[in-house]
Amino acid sequence: MTTTVSTANLTEQKSTDPSKFRQMLNKVPEVTLYFWIIKILCTTVGETFADYLNTNLNLGLTNTTYVIGTLLLVVLFFQFKAKKYIPGMYWIAVVLISVVGTLITDNLTDGFGISLKITTVVFSVLLAVVFAAWYASEKTLSVHSIVTTKREAFYWLTILFTFALGTASGDLIAEQFSVGYLNSVLLFAGCIALVTGVYYLVKRRLAVKHQLQSAYAILAFWLAYVLTRPLGASIGDYMSQSHDDGGLALGTTVTSGIFLAAILCLVVYLSVTKKDQIKTEKLV
Repeated sequence: MTTTVSTANLTEQKSTDPSKFRQMLNKVPEVTLYFWIIKILCTTVGETFADYLNTNLNLGLTNTTYVIGTLLLVVLFFQFKAKKYIPGMYWIAVVLISVVGTLITDNLTDGFGISLKITTVVFSVLLAVVFAAWYASEKTLSVHSIVTTKREAFYWLTILFTFALGTASGDLIAEQFSVGYLNSVLLFAGCIALVTGVYYLVKRRLAVKHQLQSAYAILAFWLAYVLTRPLGASIGDYMSQSHDDGGLALGTTVTSGIFLAAILCLVVYLSVTKKDQIKTEKLV
């Protein structure tokens, strides 16, 4: 989902502070197939690992939230301090923020008794507010224009709310609406396929430099990003939950281990090959 940055805009940004522009661009990965695979793996771990810490290790929601929340703050501190995109650090942050997003929703529903319908609506509104504030401040929602600390802050705040919203909406559809975990996987996968299909259809019909090309690319990216959260959560629940609940009964330990190992292999591969390094001439 990429389009080309206008030459004038790129020249203006480079002339302002070339070194800072390059460093900040390198803080996020290129949006490739690898990006989406790892993103889905991270969302699955967010669901199962939160359950593992909460239930299997008997930490409880409160202690689990404190532990993972502290780890996330530490990793984000180093992420913001980094001078370039570092695959290991970036994806550790995504894994941790996916767990925190799950814990926020679980605390609201299990700890405070707030229904999944309400949390889904609330997080949808909060996400819309963050998008509105980001665009009002920066005039773009592109993940390839994270060239300032402020934009990076908007970026991670947006990701946090997409995870919280995905957890709430995924649980709402799979459990309260009795759709089931496997059917939810198929439902959200179908929605992502639809978004992707519409994106490529629009891309083919519009000229490369059409002013709406970039806007459609950004919209498609964030729609897919939001939808991968409930997709990953449904996959995690389907694999870990008992047969009586419609799952494969692998448990949270095995499921988390499988996906963490897969994430590790892919991140090591990308660190070596650098296939997800951002090209400065592109913009999502």
